[in-house]
Amino acid sequence: MDIMEIMKMLPHRYPFLMVDRIVEYSENHVVGYKNVTINEPFFQGHFPEEPVMPGVLILEAMGQVASILVAVRLGEMQKGMIAFLTGVERAHFRRPVRPGDRLVTRAELTKVRSVVGKAKVTGYVDDVVVADGEFSFMVAPTLNKVPEEEEKSE
Repeated sequence: MDIMEIMKMLPHRYPFLMVDRIVEYSENHVVGYKNVTINEPFFQGHFPEEPVMPGVLILEAMGQVASILVAVRLGEMQKGMIAFLTGVERAHFRRPVRPGDRLVTRAELTKVRSVVGKAKVTGYVDDVVVADGEFSFMVAPTLNKVPEEEEKSE
């Protein structure tokens, strides 16, 4: 799944779109990555002499990959619906993520009930675990109407 397909599934845009490619997916798991470059805006102020990707943004990147899994599971989500992150449990940061790294995320669904669920999410750099946790999600209507729906109603 390339970036154009990802942008159809996720509402995020620069600088908060943190998935560059999905390389593997099924109903129960997904693998995707974010190429981390020195040009990321957060490196200007987050330890500029020792650039490290902020942990919260590592979790965000991992959460976005996991939301692709939710979208695939729900048939690319119904129009006007979106997966929201509702919780992160047992999160651990094991190694820093630096410019030049490829943050690879693997997410596996562990529980799905109606519009809520959980996924085990693990981030890797060069096959070494850098972060992991259990992410909870909820699928809910978006606040904005989908443009296609507006056109149809006119």
